[in-house]
Amino acid sequence: MSKLLSWSRWIFLSVVALVLTIACTQKPNVTAPASNSAPVTSSAQLVSGAVDWVGYSGYYVALKQGLFSQAGLNNKEVVFKNPSDEITALLAKQIDIAWMTSGDAIQSAAQDPSLKIVYLVDYSDGADGILGRNITKPQDLKGKVLARENVLAARVLLQAYLNQAKLTESDLKIKDLDFAAAATAFAAKQVDLAVTFEPFLAKSAKQGGGQIIFSSKGTNLIADVLVVRDNLLQTRKQDLETYIRAVDKGVKLVNAGDLDALKIVANKMGGLSVADVQEQLKGVKVFDLASNKAIGFEKGNPNSLIGNLNLTAQAAVDFKMVSKPIKIESLYDESIVKSM
Repeated sequence: MSKLLSWSRWIFLSVVALVLTIACTQKPNVTAPASNSAPVTSSAQLVSGAVDWVGYSGYYVALKQGLFSQAGLNNKEVVFKNPSDEITALLAKQIDIAWMTSGDAIQSAAQDPSLKIVYLVDYSDGADGILGRNITKPQDLKGKVLARENVLAARVLLQAYLNQAKLTESDLKIKDLDFAAAATAFAAKQVDLAVTFEPFLAKSAKQGGGQIIFSSKGTNLIADVLVVRDNLLQTRKQDLETYIRAVDKGVKLVNAGDLDALKIVANKMGGLSVADVQEQLKGVKVFDLASNKAIGFEKGNPNSLIGNLNLTAQAAVDFKMVSKPIKIESLYDESIVKSM
């Protein structure tokens, strides 16, 4: 009997030892994070690029108030000095989401057809303009020295004014300077005219002893949009929807005149006052998600983006900034907006 008990004990102990050996060699399913590790977001990083522009106020608020990270997005901000640098970065695939004019989008899509406009950010309604001294009518521009950046937004605005006198850029002496540098040149009285936008427009007009002789007020000549690659649109649709919802929260705060939101924008725009920001926002029609769904890509609506794209795409051909005409339908994808 004692032999039987000893044998049974030996078998039991052997089984226990085998189980413990297997358990110790297996890897655990979950690794506990270090106590000081940062929260992990639910998505891979998205890189957003933009120049400083009051129409992007909702984006700035979403960034500063952490609306992207709160929604589980890992968004990295890249700020560009001028639109030309942003176009270069977008084509080099250094950014995932570009905040840019529809003209910049068309220039970019001409080189990379996978780029799509997915959201209408704003229309400039007076915040883009032409500065001039001693100019009383469009005909006075002939022979003058004008500074402007060689991008569609600047050229479309300029040509709209020149058309009133049946003039073209060839009737002026053009200096190719980015928007900020053009405003600085005008303020220093190095040029007679300049095409620029806020926050440079009004300030440079005063410093240069001139005035705003023409602006985007009451037009849809200049639109700002969100641009992404089709691959991102197809593979990260949910993240893009989350991104736009975060921006929409920021836009609503700005449009409602929320003081904290306006302070964020004032800081972002180079230390302006809240009153300055409020004044500049009068020159921009900022679209929220609801406006995008109702107006953004609606072909039958005169206020939609489609009319702007038709005008700007034709200008791209006229100015020989694209090698061939672009089909308007290939420039945008409304599926994200329509699905939200």
